[in-house]
Amino acid sequence: MSAQQHSINEIEEIELQEWLESLDYVIQSGGPERAKTLLKALQTRAFSEGIQLPFSANTPFINTIHADDQPTYPGSRETERRIKSIIRWNAMAMVVRANKHENGIGGHISTYASAATLYEVGFNHFFRAPSDDFMGDFIFFQGHASPGIYARAFLEGRITANELKQFRHETHPEGGLSSYPHPWLMPHFWQFATVSMGLGPIQAIYQARFMRYLEDRGLKPENNEQVWAFLGDGETDEPEALGAISLAAREKLDNLNFVINCNLQRLDGPVRGNGKIIQELERVFRGAGWNVIKVIWGRDWDQFLAQDKEGLLAKRMMEVVDGDYQNYITRGGAYIRQHFWGKYPQLLKMVEHLSDEQLEKLRLGGHDPEKVYAAY
Repeated sequence: MSAQQHSINEIEEIELQEWLESLDYVIQSGGPERAKTLLKALQTRAFSEGIQLPFSANTPFINTIHADDQPTYPGSRETERRIKSIIRWNAMAMVVRANKHENGIGGHISTYASAATLYEVGFNHFFRAPSDDFMGDFIFFQGHASPGIYARAFLEGRITANELKQFRHETHPEGGLSSYPHPWLMPHFWQFATVSMGLGPIQAIYQARFMRYLEDRGLKPENNEQVWAFLGDGETDEPEALGAISLAAREKLDNLNFVINCNLQRLDGPVRGNGKIIQELERVFRGAGWNVIKVIWGRDWDQFLAQDKEGLLAKRMMEVVDGDYQNYITRGGAYIRQHFWGKYPQLLKMVEHLSDEQLEKLRLGGHDPEKVYAAY
């Protein structure tokens, strides 16, 4: 590199730092809304000068809700953790027992294992039952997570141990449990049939729409019942899962909530390891007009993001593709230190006080009740 080019690079770096410091000052003195106004004005000026900015419906690969904006988590974290652990154990035991007695019965243990926190925060703090003057919230459960829903119902005393023993034998004379949510076979348990062909998501959209329709015509009281649809990232490959999402935005269905568990698992095809499914889905939903809240990193990561003044950690988080993230989970802390943190010396120094075991146990957002609660 020539001396002249080196000098130009230094000037550009100083210029960039001045712009960033100016933005920091605006945020501190005028707040986020003032910063938005200025950034929008800058974008307009750039367009008027013929500068075409690259369009992206994506936000950085970090949590949408800043740690400082999280509400206080209610209830007992320890009690809830204990309950969740019992439910996960019972779900696993039920499925393993069923397969031990009959080969090939199946059961999808991993789906609920990866989504347990998403469901438990909902059950403990958000889902509301019907009453005399309230219809209750409507929950479209991800079908493959049914073992966990059965295990919770058993803990609540709503189904018996004998029924658990007949998992996936719903026609058994003594009573059994259907493989997936099935209101016809279990009318007193399931509200909606979900699973195949993206039925849950598209049903949820139309359920929310016609609830608003009835309210607007005075045929139903406005009680703010919520519709929740739980689905996996693999399920979004079904055309019906995303086929009506523009309707939800057009009708302004603020009574509708999609919870997408991006656990990088698929039954009908390989995980797209060279992409980022969270970013892919964010583009789809934000482009259709949805409010998207990403929960990626648990509170263990807050300290590092707070130190990330130059955005290097956020850059590294965005660089890594899903296949590499899956690899990190199986290779251990030393591998994570070398291949994730080790790309940039500044990041490596950030975690030098942590052991390999501590690095391996840094919690992700979907397993952190505080992050999930803030998003809900």
